Amino acid sequence: MLTESGRFVLTHWLKIFVLSVLVLVPCFWHREIVSSDLGSHLYNAWLVQLIHKGQVPGLWVTSQRDNVLFDVLLSSLGSAFGLHAAERIAVSFCVIVFFWGTFALVSAAARRAPWFLVPCIAVFAYGWTFHAGLFNYYLSLGLASLSLAILWRGKGWEQLLAIVFALLSLAASPLGFAWLLAAGAYIVIAERMPRRPGYQFGLFAAGAAALVTLHLYMWRHYELYAGTRPIYAFNGADQLLLFGPRYRIPELALLAFAVISFVTDVVSRRRGPGFWKQYAIPVQLYLLTELGIYLLPGGIYSPPPRLALLTERFTSISAVVGCCVLGVLQPRKCHLVASACITAVFFFFLYQDTATVNRMEQQIVELVSQLPPNQRVIGTILPPRGSRITLQHIVDRACIGRCFSYGNYEASTNLFRVHAAPGNPYLMSDYESTVDVEHGHYRVQPGDLPLYQVYQSRPRGTELRIRPLQAGEENNAPVVPSP
Repeated sequence: MLTESGRFVLTHWLKIFVLSVLVLVPCFWHREIVSSDLGSHLYNAWLVQLIHKGQVPGLWVTSQRDNVLFDVLLSSLGSAFGLHAAERIAVSFCVIVFFWGTFALVSAAARRAPWFLVPCIAVFAYGWTFHAGLFNYYLSLGLASLSLAILWRGKGWEQLLAIVFALLSLAASPLGFAWLLAAGAYIVIAERMPRRPGYQFGLFAAGAAALVTLHLYMWRHYELYAGTRPIYAFNGADQLLLFGPRYRIPELALLAFAVISFVTDVVSRRRGPGFWKQYAIPVQLYLLTELGIYLLPGGIYSPPPRLALLTERFTSISAVVGCCVLGVLQPRKCHLVASACITAVFFFFLYQDTATVNRMEQQIVELVSQLPPNQRVIGTILPPRGSRITLQHIVDRACIGRCFSYGNYEASTNLFRVHAAPGNPYLMSDYESTVDVEHGHYRVQPGDLPLYQVYQSRPRGTELRIRPLQAGEENNAPVVPSP
C-alpha cells in the first residue's frame, strides 16, 4: 500500500498541493481562527509558559499520556514561533491530517481515490467538531483514519506504521483511539470472513450485541446523563449545523445529495458483479456507528474523568464513515457539481459568521487593554439563537499577555496539563464554579475581587462592554443601556 501511495502522491502531487492550500483557506481568512475551545487551548499554552518561568504560583503542569497531543504541539510551536503563529501552524496541521486521513480511509474502503467527494470531506473538516475546538479529539480522528486505511489495505511491515498512527491517536484522545480499535477489529474480521449474507449478518449482529452490552454496562456502573438525541444527531450531517438555523440549508441539501446518490447507484448497479461486496463493510460500519451513537450517553458525570458532548463528538465518525459509503458510488460529474455547490453555500455562511465573531473578539482585546495589567476577567457572552457554537472562550484568547481569564475551565477538570491549587489568584480550581461562570449564575466572592466581566450590551448582541463586579452579585450579564 505504501508503495502505491508513494506513486499516487508523485502522480497527483500538484492536485494534492492545490487542494491542501484551498482546504486551509478558512484558517487564514480572518485575523483569528474562530473555534470555540481553541481560545482556551491557546490560553493554557500561555499559562504553561508562565508556569515554566515561575510567574504564576499556585498553578503547575502535570505529565499525561492522552488528551495532550494538540496541547504539546501548540506549546512546542509557541516556544519556537510565538503563540499566534503556533496557533495557525497547529490548527493547519490538524486540518490537513483530518482531511487527508479521511481521504485515505475512503480510498481504502472504495479501492480508488474519491476525488468527487473532496468538497464533502472539506465541509466535514470544518464541521461542528472543528468549530467546537475539540482539537485533541479532532486530531485523534484524523490519525485514526490514517491508521485504519493502512490496517485495511496495508501489507506486512506497513502495519507497523498503522501502530505508530494508533499510538499518536491515543496521545491525542482516548475516544478516537477507542473508535480505531473497534472499527479496526471489525474490518479485520469482516475482510477475512466470507462475503455471503449469512456470515456478514452474523458479524453485524455480534457487533450490535457488543454495543448493547456496553450500553447496559455503562448505565449500571457510571453516573451518566442522556443526550437530547434529536434525529439530526445521528447521521453526520449535523456537523454542518453551526452558528444558526440557516445552516440547515446545506445540511438538508447534503442529506438529500447522499440519499439520492446512494439509492440511484444501488438501483443502477445492483446486478453488477461484486457490487454488494463493495458496499458490505462500509454500510455495516455506518449502521453500527449510528447504533453506537444512539446507545451512547450524552456524557459521563462520574467516576472522573468527566466526559461531555459524546453524541456530538461521535457524529464526526458518522460523517467519516458516511463518506466511505459514498466513496463506493460510481463517480459522476453531477456528484462533484452538487457537492461543490453545497460546499460553496456552507463556506459562504461560515465566512460571514466567523467575521462577526472576529469583530467581537477585537472588541474584547480593546476593552481588557484598558484595564491595569494582570486583572482577573470573566465573560458572559451568549451565542446567537440557534447557534451550536459557544463564544465564551474568545475572552481567553483576548486575555493572553493582558489579563487572566479567571473562569477558564481546563485546570479545574484535571483532564488537561495545567492544574490549579485552591485559592490561587489566577484561575478557579472548582469545576462547578467555572460552569456557573459560563452560564451567568456565579455569585462573586470577596476573595475573587478585583474581578471584571465582559458582557453583551443587549441579549445575544455583538456589542460588548466591561465592568467591575461586586461581592455578592451574580455575573448574569447585567443590562446596561448603550449610550
